[in-house]
Amino acid sequence: MSAVALAAADPAVVLPLQGGLAGVGDAVFGVLLWVLEQWYWLMDWVYYVTGLEMLNPRYRFMHRAILVGLCVGVMAPLIGTFLVHRQLALIGDALAHTAFAGVAIGLFLNAVIDLGVSPYLTAVVVAMIAALFIELISEVTDAYNDVSMAIVLSTGFALGTTLISLNAGGLAVGVNQFLFGNLSTVSPASAAILLVLFAVIVGTVAITRNQLLYVTFDETAAAVSGIPVNWYNRVMVMLTAMVVVGAMQIMGVILVAAMLVVPVAGATQVSRSFSESLVVSVVLAELAVLLGIAAAYYGGVTAGGIIVLFAVAIYVCAVVLGKLQSARGERVTPEMGSIEAETDAGAGADD
Repeated sequence: MSAVALAAADPAVVLPLQGGLAGVGDAVFGVLLWVLEQWYWLMDWVYYVTGLEMLNPRYRFMHRAILVGLCVGVMAPLIGTFLVHRQLALIGDALAHTAFAGVAIGLFLNAVIDLGVSPYLTAVVVAMIAALFIELISEVTDAYNDVSMAIVLSTGFALGTTLISLNAGGLAVGVNQFLFGNLSTVSPASAAILLVLFAVIVGTVAITRNQLLYVTFDETAAAVSGIPVNWYNRVMVMLTAMVVVGAMQIMGVILVAAMLVVPVAGATQVSRSFSESLVVSVVLAELAVLLGIAAAYYGGVTAGGIIVLFAVAIYVCAVVLGKLQSARGERVTPEMGSIEAETDAGAGADD
């Protein structure tokens, strides 16, 4: 009998292992809750300085919503900048619909067998699997990326709606928050999940930036130089899946893809280089998120919709500013996808 089979059969081996994993999980979650407490303290201080009602210490859900929004304002443009320049802007929409299927699976399992798992965790798992399937379909069938995205999008949304219809009484009400986003439903647990996703996404991009940049602007040359292009493509789509699930909390499935694209499109109008475009897109996204959350609170409107409207308005302003700069000869606005890659000859090669 193998060691794995023995471990599976012997409670004396399994129980300590489970206890150890649970202890690690509890420790990580404890650290994340401590981070949240420090964030609450910071928001309380800002409230006493500014007097903004939405920052009132009684409204911890708003504090968490602002934290989630700020993280999304970094994550979405960070990944979206690579996607837009690779002409994969619609992949966010495909993964958002499959993340909806993940939410439906989580809600269904909780309703049927009382599993007690967060729908956001199941959404992360399903969205990442769907991201891999998008790449796999393209590689195996030689289909264009838009074909594989359409297949995965349709499958994911069909699965989600089917599961909801099987238990409509228990799921139909709760699923609306995932479709349209809701500031008041950002729980400490979902905020903690978002913080983990944020750390993974930012850390991965920081480590693999040169390789991702090389693959983005010249996939053929990257492959010739020895970079495992398919592997980095999978990394990118999986990071996109994480962003989609994180942003889904306040944006909702229907509008989450906009934050991957609109701020980046605006940044390309006023930027001269890839790095400048990335920084500007983060600034524009954060501005749209903060204005949108404030408008949602004081105006009583849906957060996801108003955030996207602000993002589009900022994009229009960026287009006008870019045209004015070009007319005055201050700069020449680069074409989408032709921004200076800023890579050197050895930047992409793996040592």
